Amino acid sequence: MTMDEIGAFGANAVMWIALACFGVVVARNAVSVGQLLVAAWVFATRTRPGRSSSELWHRYGDLAMPVSVIAPAFNEELTITESVRALLALEYPEHHVIVVNDGSKDDTLGVLVRNFDMEKSEETQVAALQKTEIRSTWRSKRYPNLLVVDKENGRKADAANAGIGFAKTPLICVIDADSIIESDGLLRAAEPFMHDDGRVVAVGGTIRVANGCEIRDGALRKIGVDRAYVPRFQIVEYLRAFLANRVANAHTNTLMLISGAFGMFRRDVVIEVGGYRHDTVGEDLELVVRIHRHMREQKRNYAIKFIPDIVCWTEAPANLAGLKGQRARWQQGALETLERHKSMVFNPRYGRIGMIGMPQLVLEDVVGPPAEVAGYLVVPAAIMLGVLDPMMAAAYFGVTVLFGTGLSLGSLVLEESQLRRTASAGDLCRIGQAALLENFGYRQMNLIYRLRGIRSFLKKQTKWEAVPRIGFAKSE
Repeated sequence: MTMDEIGAFGANAVMWIALACFGVVVARNAVSVGQLLVAAWVFATRTRPGRSSSELWHRYGDLAMPVSVIAPAFNEELTITESVRALLALEYPEHHVIVVNDGSKDDTLGVLVRNFDMEKSEETQVAALQKTEIRSTWRSKRYPNLLVVDKENGRKADAANAGIGFAKTPLICVIDADSIIESDGLLRAAEPFMHDDGRVVAVGGTIRVANGCEIRDGALRKIGVDRAYVPRFQIVEYLRAFLANRVANAHTNTLMLISGAFGMFRRDVVIEVGGYRHDTVGEDLELVVRIHRHMREQKRNYAIKFIPDIVCWTEAPANLAGLKGQRARWQQGALETLERHKSMVFNPRYGRIGMIGMPQLVLEDVVGPPAEVAGYLVVPAAIMLGVLDPMMAAAYFGVTVLFGTGLSLGSLVLEESQLRRTASAGDLCRIGQAALLENFGYRQMNLIYRLRGIRSFLKKQTKWEAVPRIGFAKSE
């Protein structure tokens, strides 16, 4: 082969790679547009809940099954007091709060003991799902429904499993310790369990960014938008993820993820599948996929629901350093889950989960990030080599920017028409501005972080990077 032939072959290879990247980006955006349209239809045709907390209590006070709220905590001394106060103040007929101190290196346990008048108690587990040793258990003298479990460090999955083992209620709610559930959140989450014959096995809700909000005494006092752009960009991401993706997937019975920040489950089903896995950094995704798999293989009728009106506020990474570790971990966890359950992909045995849900994860987490990054590099190279029409390059960047902005603004419209958790027109404009600006730098940075997660997956790394916290007291 001559040098000219080699050069021509290389140029053609670049062209085909560029076209493949363009095809992947178009496919991802097409799926996202479809989800946005389905979500818009769901919101337009559904019966708005509209019930106040007092109405919910009057209607379901005698029907609500007892629930245990499990909050794994690691180095949460800055936010743990506010979070536990909020959990204790939740409006629910009978709920227990189990905080699991996962071997924190700071004073998380001491803060809990002092602020909630804890004393050591002898508690027994119904099921021992954790791998690490339980050091001690503490019961509050002021709040009999508050239990603190102190254990050796084993990461979030192990801590959640420890809490599940101490729970004695039919329902469990697993949340992040740095999260604030709106006061009616438990009742709204428990409602689907009251209206079926045991089909509903899990319920998820909307996660919103608490950075910039005023939170005092464990309650959300004022909704706001952080001055920094990193939290603002995450508001946009969360709106897309929860008000478009999750609503659409729940409607089509292909919901693959209930966020680790808030999720309610039937305790017996979680124990039946073995609880959260300890050998993945994406335990929330893996658990839901495993529940799907288990129920399908057992040929059992079941449902996993998403209720957008359940709102849980969580502290998001305040800077790129914190975001880097979080997004790399999410990406690595998704790949670990797909590797473990790869036999489900395009497998009709698993119904729409195998034929739609799992392939969607493959597109989003396996093919998508490398293809988009490659596109940013290969498309300009193909133009310089003269093998790609510049109009095709313009189309590529138009799809990534214009579609991305349109999807974000569409999700913002859904938020304003449905949840209305944005306090002012000024805040709406700030979020809208972030929806445009995220496409110029932030989106590309996120892709790099996801590639870092792919590298960690390929290297079989198991290190879990905790996200630095600034605490709710400073989120004003």
